[in-house]
Amino acid sequence: MTETIRLADGLIAAKVSADEIPVINIGPLLHGGAARVADKIGAAARDIGFFYVVNHGVPSALVERVFAESARFFALSEAEKMPVAIEHSACHRGWFRLGGENLDPAKQTRAGDFKEGFKIGRDLGADHPLVRAGTPLHGPNQWPDLPGWRETMQTYYDAMEALGRRLLQAFALALGLEANYFDGWLKAPMTTLGPLHYPPQRGHITEAQLGAGAHTDYGCLTMLAQDDAGGLQVRNAAGVWIDAPPIPGSFVVNIGDMMERWTNGVFTSTLHRVVNISGRERYSLPYFFDPDFSAPVACLPTCLRAGETPKYPPTTAGQHLLDMINASFTYHQTKNP
Repeated sequence: MTETIRLADGLIAAKVSADEIPVINIGPLLHGGAARVADKIGAAARDIGFFYVVNHGVPSALVERVFAESARFFALSEAEKMPVAIEHSACHRGWFRLGGENLDPAKQTRAGDFKEGFKIGRDLGADHPLVRAGTPLHGPNQWPDLPGWRETMQTYYDAMEALGRRLLQAFALALGLEANYFDGWLKAPMTTLGPLHYPPQRGHITEAQLGAGAHTDYGCLTMLAQDDAGGLQVRNAAGVWIDAPPIPGSFVVNIGDMMERWTNGVFTSTLHRVVNISGRERYSLPYFFDPDFSAPVACLPTCLRAGETPKYPPTTAGQHLLDMINASFTYHQTKNP
């Protein structure tokens, strides 16, 4: 008999208008028409920090293959996954186990997120200048011994990087900058594909352990493909938790902490979480798009009014990510006390 799922009151999403998280057709962005969608993207980035994109140019058949390959890997036994465990990587790549990431440690005090995942980054050999220089978070991927797995993931990784570059052009225009403003910091962007698997969660579900605890994303922007299990919730500007349900053929895009910091709070990095009440496995494909490790993250020139001072001290993209990873991954805290 299936155990009844009981949600704590604070985990029940409010019923709101379906368009609270806007759906933006970015087809024109792919054909030289960035200005036509920049205003819509800018408004969503300011108001809620989340939006869906459709007509994005990434083939649905490719997305489906990546979901299938993710499920194939996560179906392996723990012993079969261990050779590519993230603990073996010097640059935060590979598989992390259930509870290996804790996105809300203040509330999830006894266990981490009820999910497992895999980190795939820019695959750099030992002879690459950034690797030779010992740049953190740069180096080779770990690949499981599954025929076709690496090729499928790399194809998707490349397609999503191209889409992220286009979206940053629209972001730049929305901020009153030239479309190519960010290009100089995208020589070797720290782009990461992170397939996730959420096992079914049953019984009484509270904030003591969720699929993904309430958090904001670390970086610049995130592009998410989600399956039809649902479970993603977003906290809107009124402080109310709402659902971000799956929309076929779309990616959910959200602003991360780095972009909020870069824009001096003009763009909003929004709290979100995953509550898997589907009663079955949930899979998602977040793709994190961040600039070069050395990119300066300081208030952009169009985001500071006369007489104002920046809300955040300057940093670099790499240092910001290292600080955030160290706060969420237990194994990384051990390596980097």
